Amino acid sequence: MENVSYFDQDCPTCGRALRIRKSYIGRRVQCRHCNADFEACEPGSAEYPPSDSGIALMQRADELIAAAADRRGPPLGDSGVLM
Repeated sequence: MENVSYFDQDCPTCGRALRIRKSYIGRRVQCRHCNADFEACEPGSAEYPPSDSGIALMQRADELIAAAADRRGPPLGDSGVLM
């Protein structure tokens, strides 16, 4: 029986975790959830995220949202009073 190794990679389009064979690293694969086509790239490697991925953009968006929330201050309740 063949000993197959896998790694986990998030789909750069839908974000779902995928289990990919290590033998597919560097090859184009397709997400079984959203059918997006992307390059298999082990997350711990220097090539991650792949150049065609939106992961870096989404991480930057999360950083900007968090920074804006920090500057905005505490949330207001329905009556406009600090909670």
